[in-house]
Amino acid sequence: MFAGHQLNRRSFFAASAGAFAAAQTPSFAVQPQKKKIRKAVKFQMVTEKIGTVDKFKLLKDVGYDGTEIPVGDKYDRREIAKAIETTGLPVHGVINAASPDLRRAIDLAKHLGGDSVLVVAGENEKQTYQQNFQAWQGLIRGVVKHAEKNEVKLLIENVRATFLKTAEEMARFVDSFQSPYVGAYFDTGNTITWTQQTAHHWAQVLGKRIGKLDIKDRGHAEFGDLKLRSKTAVGTDGGEVHWQSVRAELAKVDFNGWATAEVKGGDRKRLEGIAAWMDQVLGQ
Repeated sequence: MFAGHQLNRRSFFAASAGAFAAAQTPSFAVQPQKKKIRKAVKFQMVTEKIGTVDKFKLLKDVGYDGTEIPVGDKYDRREIAKAIETTGLPVHGVINAASPDLRRAIDLAKHLGGDSVLVVAGENEKQTYQQNFQAWQGLIRGVVKHAEKNEVKLLIENVRATFLKTAEEMARFVDSFQSPYVGAYFDTGNTITWTQQTAHHWAQVLGKRIGKLDIKDRGHAEFGDLKLRSKTAVGTDGGEVHWQSVRAELAKVDFNGWATAEVKGGDRKRLEGIAAWMDQVLGQ
C-alpha cells in the first residue's frame, strides 16, 4: 500500500552505506514526514538562469519540500547529487515517461535517494487494448523484483498517451502485479482533460493505490491552460478540479505523500505563487 505509508528506508540505507561508499555511488535518502502532504515541482519548471545548486536553494527558500527530475542526459547527475547534499532538498523521484528502460530509471532514482519512477504505459495504436495491456504488463513485471530490491516504486500515471483511459482500467492494471511496489501516479488535471471522468472519481477508485500526485488544473486562470479547459467540468478555486472532493477522497486513505506541481514554471515569484496555490488546493 502506498498512501499514507512510508517504508522504513533508514535501516536499509544505514546497512548499505559501506557498499555505496565503496562503489563511489552517493545515496540520499528521502526523509519521511508525517501528516503533511509534501510539495514539489518538476525540476524543469525552474527557469531562473542560475546553477543547479542555486535552483535547489531557491526551491527550498520558497517552501518546497523536494523536486522530481526526468531521466536522461539533460541534467548532470553529479550536479544534482551535489545540490541534494548542499541544500538537503531531496529528489523524491524520477520521471521515466513512456521509455521502456525501466531498470535504468530505477537505478537513477536509487542513486539519488528517490523512492519512485513515474511510468507512462504508452498506447501503441496498432495494437489492441489487450495487446497493450500485456506488453506493458510484461515490461513492468520484468523489473518488479529489481524495484522491490531497491525500494523504488513504479507509479503508473494517467496521461493522454496511455491506453488506460479510465480509473477502473488503471486500478485493474495496477492490481495485476500484486506488488506494493507498483501503484498509481494520480494526475488531477489529466483525468478531466483526457477522460470523461472527474478527478475525485479517479481518487475514489484508485484509493490506496495512489502513490503520488501530480497537481494541475487546466481551468485555473493563473496556473492552468485555458486552451485545454473542459467545457463542462466545474470545480472549485475557479478551475475545473473539484478540490474539496479530491481532498475528501485522499483523506479517506490517509494520503500524506508527495504532490508535485506540473504547470507552466517560471522565476522565483512564479514558483512562490505555485507553492501558495498548492497549499490552498491541498488544504494545508
